[in-house]
Amino acid sequence: MEIILYLSVAVIAVAFFILVMSLMKTLKSLGSTLDSVSTTMTGLESQLQGVTRESTELLHKTNLLAEDIQKKSEDLNTVVYAVRDVGHSIQNLNNSVKKVSTSISTELERNQGKISQVVQWGNAFIELKDKWKQKQEKQPKQHDVAVPNQTSKEVRTREKLVKRARSYNN
Repeated sequence: MEIILYLSVAVIAVAFFILVMSLMKTLKSLGSTLDSVSTTMTGLESQLQGVTRESTELLHKTNLLAEDIQKKSEDLNTVVYAVRDVGHSIQNLNNSVKKVSTSISTELERNQGKISQVVQWGNAFIELKDKWKQKQEKQPKQHDVAVPNQTSKEVRTREKLVKRARSYNN
């Protein structure tokens, strides 16, 4: 029975040896895997730092762009307000022109009779002036010769014009 005990211990020793060898092989493989993971993690860390740096730069540029857009928006608001004020000014000017034209047309309607009378008197005056010029041209250059008939014609013509102008007034 002692042999069985020695054989059992020998089998246990061989089994323990095989177990230790398998465990060593597994631990070696685990070590190389951990080395590979460590290298990968180091690479990832450097890449992550690069991404972080680029993200920071992008965020900074985005902030600058947002500030620029805000400033330009405020400047554009100033222009919009100025255009709106110009629009109000033009509208006020249009209203003033409408009021003036309405008051002028009202005054024209109210004074239409007087205006037509002034026009008639003006026409009569122009006719008298034209006839006077015609007589001046027809008269001889000598001042010594007097023509009494032309003076009476002139008086009659003036009287007709005055009568015509008075008839327009009535």
